[in-house]
Amino acid sequence: MTAHAPSISPAGDFSSVIDPVRLDRLAEVAIKVGLQLHPGQDLVLTSSIAALPLTRRIVEQAYKAGAGLVTPIFSDDEITLARFRYGSDASFDRAAGWMHEGMARAYSQNAARLAVRGDNPSLLSGQDPAKVARANKANSTAYQPALEKITGFDINWTILAYPEVEWARQVFPGETDEVAVRKLADAIFAASRVDNDDPVEAWRQHNAALARRTEWLNGHRFHSLHFRGPGTDLKLGLAEGHEWMGGASTAKNGVTCNPNIPTEEVFTTPHALRVSGHVSSTKPLSYQGTLIDEISVRFEEGRIVEATASRGADVLGKVLDTDEGARRLGEVALVPHSSPISKSGILFYNTLFDENASCHIALGQCYSKCFVGGDKLTPGEIAARGGNKSLIHIDWMIGSDKVDIDGVREDGGVVPVMRAGEWA
Repeated sequence: MTAHAPSISPAGDFSSVIDPVRLDRLAEVAIKVGLQLHPGQDLVLTSSIAALPLTRRIVEQAYKAGAGLVTPIFSDDEITLARFRYGSDASFDRAAGWMHEGMARAYSQNAARLAVRGDNPSLLSGQDPAKVARANKANSTAYQPALEKITGFDINWTILAYPEVEWARQVFPGETDEVAVRKLADAIFAASRVDNDDPVEAWRQHNAALARRTEWLNGHRFHSLHFRGPGTDLKLGLAEGHEWMGGASTAKNGVTCNPNIPTEEVFTTPHALRVSGHVSSTKPLSYQGTLIDEISVRFEEGRIVEATASRGADVLGKVLDTDEGARRLGEVALVPHSSPISKSGILFYNTLFDENASCHIALGQCYSKCFVGGDKLTPGEIAARGGNKSLIHIDWMIGSDKVDIDGVREDGGVVPVMRAGEWA
């Protein structure tokens, strides 16, 4: 990788305030831990232009690991905004389906997938919510062939982050841009476990700890989970034959990867028809450039029948109307309140980080990997076991130090899982 690649960002070049040694380590972790990229394997990489200092390092690490061909696809905030400012109305019902079909074809041929995230959480907050919702739906529909390969764990894939300046400004308001970017970079490095001389070994130990949690949960074979806390009394049924996962996972192509850098969660598949009660968010959700805050929903027979939010309610409503599965759950994840990201006290306005500070649920598509023998199940068999299907998969946070969780066995027996946000 290029050791000191300059940033090409319309917001300015702040790469000089980011520690290059730890940035090199993050790129190494992306390839050796996140993907465990195999010699000869192709890589499809998405990134913003502002994240070039990290993206170039990742590409270099990929080729050093023997990558066949690395294909980068870049985005840019100003180009995105130009569409909303000047694009024709009809354009918001369109998406680049040809590109997503090509990505799906690449995954079918065993290409790995890597995304570098550092989005401005409020990029589209000043735009027409109806246009934002239409564009999101069009993109979700076009992306479905590629998303199915990812949620089905057909391939090794991973997501990690770069401290773009617009994001840093929101996380550290009142600081100069240089200080904000440096602080956000330090927080990303700490959460991603690259603050030591052997981050690959640090990840090995962390994955082993997460594996012990999944073994305990899988050993209990809970029928459901019961969440209780301020604004929350939720009975969440678990899919038949569900399997808890966390940390490193082996994809159908035989490669063991860490899909999220960082990660602190253990997660599984809820039963799409067996969720009841109400639940409130404990952190804001940043979705496609819109902040959605203070979400409160009520479930009946697995479906959201009431939903409110103090901010971004219009976008939330449009998201829930994406398709039938958008009002049902595809994931539940447990994270202790004392996780390193939670203890940092930083609200990242980025789901990749905030979901690892809090227990969370996800609207939409389930992961077929979270079933016993899931790699051999057909879509119909997954649905029969309670797995949800949707164009979307959106995580939002519901955990805190005031939330208790019980595991409920099929015979009605109750086992404490979490008390005051910590493992019981």
